[in-house]
Amino acid sequence: MKERVTLTVEQSILEAVDKRVDGFKIKNRSHAVELLLMKAMDQSKPKMAFILAGGKGTRLRPITNEIPKPLVPLHDKPILQHTLDLFKKHGITDIIISIGYKGDKIKEYFGNGKRFGVNIQYVEETEPLGTAGPLNLAREYLTDTFVMCNADELKNIDLNEMYLFHKESGAAATLALTTVADPSQYGVAKLMGSKIQEFIEKPAPGTAPSNLINAGLYIIEPPVLDLVPKGASSIEREVFPKIATDGKLFGFPFSGQWFDTGTLERYEEAMQKWNDIV
Repeated sequence: MKERVTLTVEQSILEAVDKRVDGFKIKNRSHAVELLLMKAMDQSKPKMAFILAGGKGTRLRPITNEIPKPLVPLHDKPILQHTLDLFKKHGITDIIISIGYKGDKIKEYFGNGKRFGVNIQYVEETEPLGTAGPLNLAREYLTDTFVMCNADELKNIDLNEMYLFHKESGAAATLALTTVADPSQYGVAKLMGSKIQEFIEKPAPGTAPSNLINAGLYIIEPPVLDLVPKGASSIEREVFPKIATDGKLFGFPFSGQWFDTGTLERYEEAMQKWNDIV
């Protein structure tokens, strides 16, 4: 909930604030002041990330017969490490990883995260729990706004900008959306303004409502956890539709790089085109 306040400041400061207003990312003077205060109080970014790394990666066999998909190498480091690079770049160093298939190998490689500049805790799926079920294992840690993502995608997105958009929108969940030429193999977002009305899974060619697809990265408020069923469940099919019905599901289109490494063909493309995060 927001409250109105009155401030008295130097004219020169007010002029500098007004120069930040672009009518799009920063809507007005009040918005500019709010964003500056959030940054000054270190509230311009989420503090924690939750990574889904429990899948078997069957479409990457035979590679994943020996190692879990998050450890598949790309540019001399595991795919998952590129995600850690993204989080560290934006000051997110507290990370929970949900592991399952060959999870001991992930724990052995990343350990507590200190040699990568982050702090890692693990939750373990004794059976596959889908894309939402693992959240129940991490409830005690997810007490504030957090980032959630898949471990098998490569993405370069301004998380601070996405976070500020999420907070300004009053969203329960904000989904990163990326543009692809052929959305027929993905979940496609149907939008009204910035609100996501629904996702259409793998629409027939030429029937998609947009070319914006779910990029597998979300910013989520803790109350969303109350919508997660017990046991195995899908966040895309069982949780997000409930949030959309309440008008609290938002989309954040971004223009940074994104690669799905889920198949051998897509993995090879990512190997050739991905630019490492620095």
